Amino acid sequence: MNEIRFVFWEVLKTFALILLALLTAKAVSRLRLGGASGRSERLRFVRGLLYLVLLALVAVGALGIGNDVGAELYFAASGHDLDRSQVGQAYSNALSAVRLRPSVLRYWQMLAATKLRQGQFKSVLEDQRTLQVLSPGRLEESDAMRCAIARFLLGQYEQVIPLTQELIQNNRFYSAPYVLQGNAFLALKNYPEAERSFLEVLQIFPAQEDAVEGLAHAHFLTGDTRQALAVLDETGRHPFPPEARKRFAALKALYAQ
Repeated sequence: MNEIRFVFWEVLKTFALILLALLTAKAVSRLRLGGASGRSERLRFVRGLLYLVLLALVAVGALGIGNDVGAELYFAASGHDLDRSQVGQAYSNALSAVRLRPSVLRYWQMLAATKLRQGQFKSVLEDQRTLQVLSPGRLEESDAMRCAIARFLLGQYEQVIPLTQELIQNNRFYSAPYVLQGNAFLALKNYPEAERSFLEVLQIFPAQEDAVEGLAHAHFLTGDTRQALAVLDETGRHPFPPEARKRFAALKALYAQ
């Protein structure tokens, strides 16, 4: 939908620029050169100057449209590169889009996504202020989650929890902040709060595999191996993909040692 809207507005701007240039050129061409010699020379100079100004305005307008199109192409290429796990190229394209059009929020969001994949966690947090300025109201959910993940991967576990709590408060059906919050509590060795976070999301999404693993691990770290195994055994009642079941089996073998 964004691509259709972008193409529509760029085509509209191009036609408007062409129409304005044609109308202005026509108006300038109607300036008469008749009369006294001195006056005719002045009028010829004014007309030449107007043509020059018109040319400059058309060039500036064309450059603006070119930058819009170029930035959108870089943005689309970055998304494709990220899908193919070509993270370095994705970062380069996203950065080019931001440089051409630094006031477009989705270009900064793509750049943040590539930085997170590259491990540029501090840089993701440095861009948070820009994202806040460009966002209407508060940070968008995906941006706030990226910042929370960056803080977690930097080991700033205590700073993660207020962010995840706000995300959960704004959308209790968004599973990712529950899991991240549980993992932050695990890192802080606050196992009761970790269990509570994982249980909360499993009550809403009983097949949330990351929460299952987190809950089992929380029990295991408290020394309750029996309950950890019980959590994994409970997964038989819910549909999980084969990859998740393999991980559950590996955890059961680990905990049973």
